[in-house]
Amino acid sequence: MKGINIIKNLIIKKNGLKGDFMVSNGEYGKMVKRISPPTRKIKNYIFSFVVGGVICTIGQGLRMAYTALGLSEDEITVLVPVSLVTLSGLLTALGVYDKIAVFAGAGTIVPITGFANSVVSSAMEFRSEGKILGTGAQMFRIAGPVIAYGALAAVIYGVIYYIFV
Repeated sequence: MKGINIIKNLIIKKNGLKGDFMVSNGEYGKMVKRISPPTRKIKNYIFSFVVGGVICTIGQGLRMAYTALGLSEDEITVLVPVSLVTLSGLLTALGVYDKIAVFAGAGTIVPITGFANSVVSSAMEFRSEGKILGTGAQMFRIAGPVIAYGALAAVIYGVIYYIFV
């Protein structure tokens, strides 16, 4: 109902109308469709696919670089995600990750980089409230449910694996 009132107020102001009038859901839908910019789904799909692929390619490139340095498989398994998290956190802090996200949309939600972006973004947003109650308490505001449901899914998967394998 709030959305209808916003549109109604915009129409009243724009057209110099006075008084109150009712807008049906159908009329509201038509107004929203007329005002909203067209969605470019195919373009968005392509950009998401390409940017997500580039992020994964960077991860593979890091893996190959660490292999070339002669690191063990265990070290590489730790360093690649740590490097991706650090890089995405740094890009978020510099404001670059958000610009990439505007261009790429869902392509930047490749799990590990999107997770790092959500933590750093929340920490930056609430830093003015202090280190404990601001940054510390709020930085997992977006990522917290991901952690909770990820852990729950891991437990459920472990139980199913234990029972059937």
